[in-house]
Amino acid sequence: MLENEISYRIRGSIFKVYNTLGPGLLESIYESALFYQLKKDGLKVVKQIDLPVKYDSIHLDILFRLDLLVEDKVIVELKSVEELKAIHFKQLATYLKLTNKKLGLLVNFNCMNILDNINRVVNKI
Repeated sequence: MLENEISYRIRGSIFKVYNTLGPGLLESIYESALFYQLKKDGLKVVKQIDLPVKYDSIHLDILFRLDLLVEDKVIVELKSVEELKAIHFKQLATYLKLTNKKLGLLVNFNCMNILDNINRVVNKI
């Protein structure tokens, strides 16, 4: 399955979660619900993945954590904030670069219209 097909299916799962729970909850609630829904919808998903950070030619003694990784290809970064900021997009772009993945979705569940709050971030590898 290619990244575009995976992201289409992820979007469907996001709509189900948003329509069921609505806005205004904690990010961790949406993460657990979306993890469950993605699995229910037949996608391979892992949550809260610790990944090493390589700097220069060494691995640092600290890790960074992805919210969700779907089909080992698409990173999903979840937020529940009043407004997404430029730094949220930069954060996901950095995650894509460090993992050598092509596509990420930045989702803000604290909104009136979820359709306008699912953002694609592409790593130009």
